[in-house]
Order: sequence, then C-alpha cells, then structure tokens
Amino acid sequence: MSSKEFSNTSTGDAPADPYTAKNKDDPSLEEKIETLISFVSSCKFGMMTTHNASSNLLVSRCMAVAAKEGGGIDLLFHTNTESGKTDDLKDDPSINISFLNATGEWASISGSSSILTDRETVKKYYSPQLRTWVGDLGDGKHDGGPDDPRIGVIKVEAKTITYAVARGNAVSRGVEMVQGALTGSAAQVNKLREISEDECKQWRASHQ
Repeated sequence: MSSKEFSNTSTGDAPADPYTAKNKDDPSLEEKIETLISFVSSCKFGMMTTHNASSNLLVSRCMAVAAKEGGGIDLLFHTNTESGKTDDLKDDPSINISFLNATGEWASISGSSSILTDRETVKKYYSPQLRTWVGDLGDGKHDGGPDDPRIGVIKVEAKTITYAVARGNAVSRGVEMVQGALTGSAAQVNKLREISEDECKQWRASHQ
C-alpha cells in the first residue's frame, strides 16, 4: 500500500477509505521495525512474487527465510540458480515478499533483488536441507552440497513495507466488528503501518 493510499480522502469530510484511516498507526521507526521483524520471524515462510517476462504475468511461490540483514529488513532466501524464479529476477529484479498468519495479520515487503552466487556467501547461509530441494545429480559436483554451483542466495533489499498486526485481543476485535456491522462504521481492529523508502535507508544505515 502506498502513502497515497494511506492518505486517500474523498471530496467531503469523511475519508474515502475509512478502514485505512481508522486503523493507520505510526509509532516510532524502532517500534515499527522491531514489530515487523518479530512478525516475519514468527511466520518463517513467505510468498515471493516475481515478474515473468515471457508471459508478462506475476508469479508467486512459497519461500523460507534463510537469514536477515540490514538490521532485519533485508531478507535472504536460498535458491536453485537454474530455477524459474532466478530467471525472472535476472530479467526484472523488482520483487515482493508477503507474509500472512492464521489470524489475518500480514506484511508486504517490496524492493529490489540480487542473486548471490559467491561460495563465501553460499557457505555462510548453507543448510543441509537444501539437498532435499535441489537433489543429487550423481556427477560428484551437483550434489546439493555447499559447493554445488546451482545453489545461490536471493537477497531482497526492502524499499517500502506495509504491514498490519492485530489491535487488542480477539474479544475486543470481535466487538469492533459487530459494532461496525450494526452502525456502518469501519472497525478499528488492526495496527496498519507503513515504512517508507527513506525510513528503510535510515534504518539500514544505522544498523551496518
């Protein structure tokens, strides 16, 4: 969600998007980032969306977060460099990672990607579980080990972030939703937060 969407208003006194207006929350940058990091860590798996040039469509797949850098806002994922997602990212490095849990809390991280294939980086983040995903081709080289040339790391440098975490407990949110249904007013059930590109740069620079 963009800043424009966050501030969207109608021509009258009432906001055009009452849900966003009522749930928008803007605490300190430290609180926004720490809450985001905690949420991403609890989810572990996210959906990686890339642009496929041949079909001109967006494609998503489930990915496990391998590590975090940049003070926790830049995400790293293992990849088979022969896979479709790396082909997509070579053509268009723009990327989105989204997270969702069972209670409806979510996060959307948009940014730019880079594919890291140097062995130092690969070995730093290597996990034996990768053998399950890339397989052993039986040639003594493509064996799923840390020196397998197929194994790389996708680094996602966050540019803008939007996320929503629950406000209050399940009971209070239920009451809000019932009142909203009865009165027609938007329910205040989430803390809807945005982290801008400038804020991402500020946080990353202070956590090198």
